[in-house]
Amino acid sequence: MRDLVRRAFGVLRRHPVAADTALAIVLAAAALVGVAAIFDDIRTSDPAFNLPEPAVAVGAMLGISLPLAGRRRFPLAVAVTVVGVYLVSQSVLKVPEPGVTVLAGSLAIYSAAAHGHRRYRTLVLVLCVGGILAEVARQLFFVASEIRPLLQSFVLAYNVVILALPWVAGSVIRSLRESKRELADRAAELQREREENARQAVFAERVRIARELHDVVAHHVSVMGVQAGAARRVMERQPEMAAEALSSIEASSRQAVVELHRLLGFLRRAGEADDLAPQPGLAQLDDLVASGDQGGLAVALSVEGDARPLSPTLEVSAYRIIQEALTNARKHSGGANATVRVRYGPATLEVEVLDDGPDRAGPAPGNEGGLGLIGMRERVNLHGGHLRAGPRPEGGFAVHASFPLGASASGATGR
Repeated sequence: MRDLVRRAFGVLRRHPVAADTALAIVLAAAALVGVAAIFDDIRTSDPAFNLPEPAVAVGAMLGISLPLAGRRRFPLAVAVTVVGVYLVSQSVLKVPEPGVTVLAGSLAIYSAAAHGHRRYRTLVLVLCVGGILAEVARQLFFVASEIRPLLQSFVLAYNVVILALPWVAGSVIRSLRESKRELADRAAELQREREENARQAVFAERVRIARELHDVVAHHVSVMGVQAGAARRVMERQPEMAAEALSSIEASSRQAVVELHRLLGFLRRAGEADDLAPQPGLAQLDDLVASGDQGGLAVALSVEGDARPLSPTLEVSAYRIIQEALTNARKHSGGANATVRVRYGPATLEVEVLDDGPDRAGPAPGNEGGLGLIGMRERVNLHGGHLRAGPRPEGGFAVHASFPLGASASGATGR
């Protein structure tokens, strides 16, 4: 039974015109039954009472109830029609009041307040409510003047409250509906803004990737083009210079592949922090060491060999490995001192981080645990290097990374 009622209400909500028409028919039937009952009662109790013609009474009841079928589409016109017919039936036609007309009038006032046009709503409501109250006052103070003034005042005040309730209820419902519509519009606007922000973010990311490709890869490709043109021009006359140019093209192509592999690997890595600011390198090690000192770990920096320009990816990888090793030292070693060593060799770049913490279990070779060590190994593997990490015999922990430089780094292209 409950499901049947819920389904019926759902159908009525989906078809409001049909629901209003059915309600108007029900009220019309009830009004006609009420008038017939009043007519029969008056004929029995007072045969001399001058009753209006039945057709007039039926027309008045239908004029009050049937217009409610359009209460949502034409709320103000329906309110004026219902109240106007009610006033004529009471003051001119003298149709007995069956009680249903009060419900019809209240519903018309509610509909005008809830669905009426904002420009004319208040005026129509004032006229309708004022007309009904004027008719009630006429009946109280002129038709039934024998009623005591206190009772007359009470009945008038009661009708004021009864007529004000549907007005207030309709206004509240209208306000809630407008607030709901405003929230829906605001939600739709926010959704559009989110979609626009997402499109702008995608565009910005495309621009960033294009800039990264240009800065890192396009340089090598342009050098390859220049060297290929030079090799073509001297191939027959100076084969040694052509061979040297071809060797440079080979090295540049391998470096470009390494850089592209690094870039694609970074883009596939979820959760990697990536700002548009330049990535750090070994030139910023002094700042990194200073930050380690502020974290309660005294860090000594030692640089051996002649520093020389390195590829941006190699600079970033070496820096990040030192940074992660110092972070692990601060978190896990319990020591007070750490040493960072950077050695520029003829064919390799070596970085080493040592701390003096107490002995702690280290990972087995080739099976480093923890995301930090895994990240270090991935960065080293990108450049075809080697990583060793584990406890030191004299106590503490050591991280050692070796990166091949120049032609020796070409092994990374096959990875």
